[in-house]
Amino acid sequence: MVAKRTLRPRWRLPYLYDLLRELVSREMKLMYKRSALGVAWTLINPLLQLAVFAFVFQLVIPVNIPQYSSYVFTGLLVWNWFQTALFQATGAIVGSRPLIRQPGFPVAVLPVVIVTTGLVHFILALPVLIGFLLIDGVQFKPVVLWLPFLQILQFALTVSFAYFLAALNVTFRDTQHTLGVLLQLFFYLTPIFYDIKNIPPKYWYVYGLNPMVHIVMSYRQILMWGVPPDFLALGIIAGITAILLPVGYWMFKRQSAHFVEEV
Repeated sequence: MVAKRTLRPRWRLPYLYDLLRELVSREMKLMYKRSALGVAWTLINPLLQLAVFAFVFQLVIPVNIPQYSSYVFTGLLVWNWFQTALFQATGAIVGSRPLIRQPGFPVAVLPVVIVTTGLVHFILALPVLIGFLLIDGVQFKPVVLWLPFLQILQFALTVSFAYFLAALNVTFRDTQHTLGVLLQLFFYLTPIFYDIKNIPPKYWYVYGLNPMVHIVMSYRQILMWGVPPDFLALGIIAGITAILLPVGYWMFKRQSAHFVEEV
């Protein structure tokens, strides 16, 4: 599908953009090949999770969170993008032997393809989320314009982790299995279905280290509550991402010389 090319730097970016677009399209087609419901699966999973949480935390163990359905659905969509992209990106190299064996193929694009596919799913689910918010009586305010910034920040943060984990998984195949356990743990350590006010202050210095806590809450602040996000927390995450992304990319490129031998 992708032939070896020798390109001048000024043609490199358009080539990578076309390659990324083609690979994301291929990923979407493969994902829903012979699927009757197709892209609707993007919503089925979070909606089923939402139904369970709504039943448990509104009927069995009532929690006092206004607009609970929108609260949970917002958190689930944000978290599912992060979790699914990170998990699939970790296995991106091992699962793409034919591609990485092609001379000149830019292997570094593979984790980006996975995270971009997750972003496409997130964007496709946004109209349904907006419908939930409108039904719940939410009135959008100008702070909603921060939404693209949050998406870019989450995208960059996820790619940073994806580079590191994808390279690590080539050498240590337990990485993907370990990550599955860790992501399940961090799901409960992120305020998806409970009120963040229930976290005791004495644990905040540890709890607040999870960047997804601040990203999930920021989405709710601009979409549901119409207030500005915590710019200090987001600025710290952006600063850490600005360091992690080049470091992760450097480690990935350094390891990529051995990918063909390892897989």
